[in-house]
Amino acid sequence: MIKEAIFHRPKDNFAYAYDKDTLHIVLQTKKGDMDSVELIYGDPYDWENEQWLTKTETMVKSGSTNLHDYWFLSIKPKFHRMRYAFRCTDKKESFIYSERGIFDIPPSEIANYFCFPYLNKVDVFNAPSWVKDTVWYQIFPERFGNGDASLNPEGTLPWGSTEPTPTNYFGGDFQGVIDHLDYLVELGISGIYFTPIFKAYSNHKYDTMDYMKIDPQFGSKETFKRLVKESHKRGIRVMLDAVFNHSGYYFPPFQDVLEKQKKSKYKDWFHLWDFPVKSEPRPNYDTFGFVGSMPKLNTENPEVKEYLLKVARYWIEEFDIDGWRLDVANEVDHAFWRDFRKVVKNAKPDAYILGEIWHDSMPWLQGDQFDAVMNYPFTNAAIEYFAKNEMNAEDFASTITNVLHMYPKHVNEVAFNLLDSHDTPRILTLAGNNTDRVKLLYLFQLSFIGSPCIYYGNEIGMAGGQDPECRACMEWDEQNQDRELFKFVQTLIKLRKNEPVFGNKADFRMIEFNNAQNYVIYEKFNAEKKLIFVVNNSSNAIQVDLRGTSDQDLLEWNIEETIQKDSVGNLSAVHIKPLGFRVFEQSA
Repeated sequence: MIKEAIFHRPKDNFAYAYDKDTLHIVLQTKKGDMDSVELIYGDPYDWENEQWLTKTETMVKSGSTNLHDYWFLSIKPKFHRMRYAFRCTDKKESFIYSERGIFDIPPSEIANYFCFPYLNKVDVFNAPSWVKDTVWYQIFPERFGNGDASLNPEGTLPWGSTEPTPTNYFGGDFQGVIDHLDYLVELGISGIYFTPIFKAYSNHKYDTMDYMKIDPQFGSKETFKRLVKESHKRGIRVMLDAVFNHSGYYFPPFQDVLEKQKKSKYKDWFHLWDFPVKSEPRPNYDTFGFVGSMPKLNTENPEVKEYLLKVARYWIEEFDIDGWRLDVANEVDHAFWRDFRKVVKNAKPDAYILGEIWHDSMPWLQGDQFDAVMNYPFTNAAIEYFAKNEMNAEDFASTITNVLHMYPKHVNEVAFNLLDSHDTPRILTLAGNNTDRVKLLYLFQLSFIGSPCIYYGNEIGMAGGQDPECRACMEWDEQNQDRELFKFVQTLIKLRKNEPVFGNKADFRMIEFNNAQNYVIYEKFNAEKKLIFVVNNSSNAIQVDLRGTSDQDLLEWNIEETIQKDSVGNLSAVHIKPLGFRVFEQSA
């Protein structure tokens, strides 16, 4: 065995408290290197006749990537503390892997073992439980519905009359959302994520002018209160976008800096390099990217922190919003986010805190900052495999398995799984306008672990390239909507809500992939039931051996496909059309 490939740390995603009584232990080894792994464990104070009392349990291989195998065990230590090591075995040898290295037999000295000192209830990662069953719908307010023409900004264009640009307006507002809430109910949506609604200069509103005011083109605070109440009546939660990394150019404190320079009382609210402060030809202050109109806020400054935390509390207490999505969250200091969490959870204990981070986010997911992050590693894999067909089946299976092992299980259960957004091309465009590929994307997203999000209009076949093309007006004329796609997405959401194993009440595991025929097979399972998903990502029909699988089809969307049975009536093979799928159900 390749001993140097073995990895474990008694923290983060390798050893964590899943609940107040349960520990999850994970070991990483070289792929295919071991036949079995056992956990040897015991309470560090449990001795008898000068012998440490231990137990041994077999770990389960929870997944494999191109490089690694992952071994998993859920365990309830009787006294909420544990010392432990791993017995690794193949056909030739067996040894003990511990914190102090490799041993031929279990060492007698307890200090050699990994240590989980104590399972403190207060340390358990605790995200809002409602998020696990939420299907989100992202709305770009300026482009969803114009319900009150009296609010239209100067120069507002007729709805959908031309292509979107960074500077044009079509009059989307809160009343337009209220008018279409029943449409969201029909689709099955249970959460709305709004991009910024605060007063700003641009049509996208990520350049905030006043964090305590709603942009007048969207409506009044009274209208927004009514929107939240009407959403809640329909079982729909509401999450707002907070841009705390940077303000807009016309944010009054920044304007004061431009006017008074060194004499401004707000000069320490920003990261200024020198004076005079200038934005052209390149800003001499920290910004979002190098965008001079978005100066970076100094969240270490007590006055800035007090102001922003007041904002966080105000919109929860005054309007009863259910969550915050945090823009450019990775560039804000951790100390600020720890204080932010305390303020938000004090105002509403089950509020959802979602960070926009595009990379490995474990430092923000320790239970003291965010509940979840936008799951872009999931997004990238799904798009590259299903939409663009630029990733082979093995790499897709490997990437998804890696995604599931990046974080603890209860973090994955509330991860924000998106396929596209206002920042990316729409999935129909990414899929080369192939609706069958879009269906595979939605099948995978809505059967995966986590909290899925649909970008407005994708469910009825809207297309669009990179920003600003992806920000077109919502298409409300049913004659121009793909109603068959709408019904497909609607069916998947119903399954997610009504079938626990299809939704978030089950584990996920890749069980087969085939590069030559370009298909993957994965399973969702719990103690009562198992679902087998066969997904054909190729332009050719395939036949897959499914001996031993039940032939009860959960999602008969491709009923012209055929199955074969053996002599006693059990399923033996299934024929699947190009870019098709089958979902089979069986008792566990």
